[in-house]
Order: sequence, then C-alpha cells, then structure tokens
Amino acid sequence: METLISLFRRKVSEAISLALNLPIEESQADMAPSSQEEFGHYQCNSALRLAKALQQNPRAIAQKIIDKFDQSFCSKIEIAGPGFINFTLSPHFLSQQLQEQFHDRLCGASLPKKRQKVVVEFSSPNVAKELHVGHIRSTIIGDCLARLFEFLQQDVLRLNHIGDWGTQFGMLITYMKEAAPKVLKGEEETTLEALMEWYRAAKKRFDEDADFKKRSQMEVVRLQSGDKDALYAWKSICDISRTAFQEIYDLLDVKIIERGESFYNPILKEIVAEFERHGLVTISDGAKCVYLEGFKNREGDLLPMMIQKSDGGYNYDTTDLAAIRHRIFVEKADRIIYITDSGQSLHFQMLFAAAQKIGWLDPNKIEVDHVGFGLVLGADGKKLKTRSGVTEKLIDLLTEAVDRARGMVKGRLPDAPVPEIEHLARVLGIGAVKYSDLSVHRTKDYVFSYDKMLRFEGNTAVFLLYAYVRINGIKRKTHADMDKVVQLHRIAVQHPSEISLGIHLRRFGEILELVSRDLLPNRLTDYLYELAEKFNAFFRDCRVEGSPEEGSRLLLCELTSKVLRQGLYILGLQTVDRM
Repeated sequence: METLISLFRRKVSEAISLALNLPIEESQADMAPSSQEEFGHYQCNSALRLAKALQQNPRAIAQKIIDKFDQSFCSKIEIAGPGFINFTLSPHFLSQQLQEQFHDRLCGASLPKKRQKVVVEFSSPNVAKELHVGHIRSTIIGDCLARLFEFLQQDVLRLNHIGDWGTQFGMLITYMKEAAPKVLKGEEETTLEALMEWYRAAKKRFDEDADFKKRSQMEVVRLQSGDKDALYAWKSICDISRTAFQEIYDLLDVKIIERGESFYNPILKEIVAEFERHGLVTISDGAKCVYLEGFKNREGDLLPMMIQKSDGGYNYDTTDLAAIRHRIFVEKADRIIYITDSGQSLHFQMLFAAAQKIGWLDPNKIEVDHVGFGLVLGADGKKLKTRSGVTEKLIDLLTEAVDRARGMVKGRLPDAPVPEIEHLARVLGIGAVKYSDLSVHRTKDYVFSYDKMLRFEGNTAVFLLYAYVRINGIKRKTHADMDKVVQLHRIAVQHPSEISLGIHLRRFGEILELVSRDLLPNRLTDYLYELAEKFNAFFRDCRVEGSPEEGSRLLLCELTSKVLRQGLYILGLQTVDRM
C-alpha cells in the first residue's frame, strides 16, 4: 500500500513537471508532514528551491504547481509564507485510505521495491563471560531492527558474532587442566559463573607466571592447529557459555544465529595473503598493517590497521575483514548492519574503508552501517554497576524488572491466577526494559530506572500496553460482533479528533520507512506514544457505544489496536489482554 507521503511526492512531482516544463527527474517534490495540523497535513517546500534555479517568485511558482496538481483528494490547498504549499486531505479520501489500511496485512506499510538480503550483527558477547548490562543495547536494538526488516519482507540473517577464539582460550584451558580437568573432559558439569572465576584466575597467572604464560601460548598453538584434545576442551567451554546466553535470549524473546570468530579462523591466512597480493600491506615493527587514507592519529600520522601481529597471530581486525568478505561474497548481502557501542565507530569506519580499498565493497551496490549507541547509566550518572562496583549482570537486571512488574500486577489484579500473574510480570517487566532502551535516541546515554520504566504515565511500555488493553476493552463493552461490524460498516471520519487519529494511523508506513533508513527505533516509539495520545483524545471527544457512528468508530478502534500491536511487535514487545 502506497504511503501518503509517497502519494504526495508522486502527484506533486507530476504537477511540477507539467507546470514548469521540467523532466520528471528534475521535478522531485520536497514533501514533509506538517508540524501543525491546523495548517494542513502535508507541506511542500519545492517552490522555494525552484525559485532560485529559475529566478522566479516562489509564490508564483507555488501557484503554478497548484494549478497543475490533482486536487481530487484534498479539501484545501494553501500557499503560506514565502512559498510553502500546505495540503489538507479531504475526510472522504482519508476515510477510503483508512478502510484500505484496515484490510492491509502490512497495516499501511509499503514494501521496498527490491527484496534485499540484510545481515544484522548484534549482541556479540565473549565466551567464558556473562552477558552484562553492556550487551543489553546491542541485543535489544539489533532484534528490533531485524524484526523491522522481517516485517518489510526482507531476507534477514541475524548473526551473533561471539568472541570464541584467541589467546584467552589457551590461557583458560591451561588453567582448567589443573583446576577442573573433569569439566574439560565432559565428565563433570559446571556453570558460567565458575567459568568466569577460572578465567579471572587464569588471567592473573598469565600476567604473573612466565611458565604458565608460555604453556598457555603453546595451548593456543595446539588449538589453532586442530589438536583433538584442545578442540574438545574449547568446545566444552563454548557449550557452557552458550547455555547461559540462550537463557537470556529466551527471556528476551530474541532469535539469533551464532557465528563466532572461530567460524572465520580457517580463512584468516587467506585474508592477509589477498591484501598482500594487492600491495596493500606494510610491515611495521614486524606486524602486517594496512594504511588507509584519511585515518590519522593526534600527531597527524596515518593509523595502522593491523591484520597480522608480529608473532604471526591474528586479531579482531583480521576476523572482521574475513566476516565482511564472507557476507558480501558468500551471503550475497545487499545491506550489512553492525550494532555495537559508539566507541567502536573508528574501527568500523576503517573496516569499511579497507573493504572498499581491496575491491570487496562497492558502496553503490552494498550498504553498510555501523549502528552505534550510548551507555546505560546508573542514578549517579556513571556506567550502571552493582553496589559492589561490579558491572551489572544482564540476567539480574532482567529478573529484577520481572520481580517489580510482578508486584505491580499483584497490586492491580489481586485475584488473578498465578499463571496469569507470571505471564503479565514477564511481559511487562521485559517489555519495560526494552521500551525504555529503544525510546531513547540510540546515540545518547540514558539513566536506567525501574521506577520510571514501569510507570503508567508518559512514554513507557506500560502506558502503551494499557492503551492497547483499553482499546480492546471498548470493543468488548459494546458487545458488538466485530466480524459483522467489518461486513456491514466502513470507516468514515468527520470529527477533528477522528481525522487527527486517522492521519496518524495512515503514517505508520512512513515511520517504518524512516526507521529502515536511519536505524533509529525511537522514531517508532515516539510514533506509538503519539498514537496512544491521539486515541485517548478521540475517545474523549467521540462517543463510540450507542452513537450513530458506532460501526465506523469500532473499526477505527480496531485499526488502532492492529497498528499498536504491530508496532509493539517490531519493538520486541508482547501485548496482553488485561492489566
């Protein structure tokens, strides 16, 4: 279904071409939703741009555009200020659009012209370490963007680029051979928490004991050369971590395919060789480096991108180069999206530049994005940590959110059965955490607050879920058979509050297009919050039950419910029947 802004762009562009005798490619309309509905629903600024090029009065150009414009779907068109054109949709046309949207399985969204393969890399924890609060944003944002592209029927590959290879495994295996040999052999079970304790102890030994360090390095060599016992030990460590990770992904309702650093290990030598064949490698202190134009340090010297260390080992630069090559040539990706903290921005800029320099990445054919994000802060304005100063475990943070939501549910529904209370607590608690994160512009830091995210007022998940419950409650209160209502009635908006709600509903597809371009989920949260507010205004001003317009208004309620539910799903939130 074509979005309204796309319809206006097409129609206004045609009018510009006819009015000014310009080729259609030079007549593209500058359209935007009006910031104030009393002046119109959409605004065109093209007359001001064209006036400079044609050296004519912008208001005169605006009038010429209006004279050639198909005015059949507008009730009013006005020229404002120096040459802005304001368009107001007719209630009849808007009603037709809403009726079509009601039956549209995409809720009024428009599919991209070409189906793309979209690779989304997110979460990416390290093996032998717990998921902590630092992983929450990547996981939640990544899942949201993957859901969006899936909804828009793109071919989405969700990848978890876990840190499951490297020197730390030689160090950990060497220590566990002494401290927990039965675990390595699969004869005894353990936990990720124990694994982390062994990792910390191993790191201490590695830094202080030269003999232990040497044995750890030899263990890495055995692992990299495919030694059977070393690989079995490595696999045991990865399995323990994988089980703990999956517990959190299940709680968050996140689906993701693991493809860690180890996946690319067999081709790292080939990656370095390919850069050497292209003459792009410079030896610096024994290490093989790639120097890229435009990347300099504070002293003005070119920054090296090290792809092989002086001891012959590889690092995350090498692995990421192997990963992007695999995604381009094997996965045939049209778009690759990396979700990590903003602190890694320079790394990804250099990665993309290196991939272009060697000829793998053609930015005209493949779009690559680093989706950076800010920090999660505590009440003190610093990185969120426990009272003991340790980084907050993600499982503890989520469990606390569910516990607090459970208390809230028990207070509101004291007679609800236990299974319902548990379901509501999980939906509200996890939804509150997700929404709180996504509602903040992702490049900004935000203060984590259970009290704030579980409020019934303001831009929160709880407010929106309650709005969803209330809308469905209105439908139930009328005792109407919605199947019959759908058969016998059509949406017909007349009241200003109906029109305001209707225009906003019809813009759902426009918002999804914006988020798919700029990858800012807070645009969708803002849209849904405003949708709930506009529905509240509609319900305040327009009686539903028993009114002459009951059938039409029940359909408007149902459409609002559909859009709200779909928007929340894209954000990763479930809905509930009562609260």
